[in-house]
Amino acid sequence: MVFLMLINPHSTFAQDKKQQDEDPFKKHSVSKAAIYSAILPGLGQAYNRKYWKIPIIYAGFGVITYFIVSNGKEYRIYKEAYVYQANGETYPIDNPYVGKYTLTQLEDGMDYYRRNRDLSYIIGGVWYIANILEAYVDAHFFEYDISDDLSMKISPSFARMPAFENQPAPGIKISLKF
Repeated sequence: MVFLMLINPHSTFAQDKKQQDEDPFKKHSVSKAAIYSAILPGLGQAYNRKYWKIPIIYAGFGVITYFIVSNGKEYRIYKEAYVYQANGETYPIDNPYVGKYTLTQLEDGMDYYRRNRDLSYIIGGVWYIANILEAYVDAHFFEYDISDDLSMKISPSFARMPAFENQPAPGIKISLKF
């Protein structure tokens, strides 16, 4: 066995050279963050290490889903009552709106809840796109350095004016330190 290790020393190393040569500070990929968020909302935020944003994203989707479901349910109840009254049906039905509202009121209620349901779908799509865009923009700022050395200093200054025989002229000096 020792003889085999001496003949082929490359196979005895525990670590591969490829792993040693990899840069430990890989460039953060902006497109990966967007694609991850498109595949699973919140995954791009996790890739950007902004874990606190994930519950906000899912709370938004939860609220939107609630409005889609509740408006859809009310729409179906109004529609059922409208169809029942419009057809002049007389069989017993378990609908709280039958006999309570006129056909015009039922139609208005149907339109109202259908419009709100459809608007909730649109808002859900916008929320989904906002989730992707947020991950994309945040990935751009992933390596942005915000250090404590950011400062601005304003001080009086004297500058030489060549037009006036190099006489000093008063002024203000603004220094920015990054």
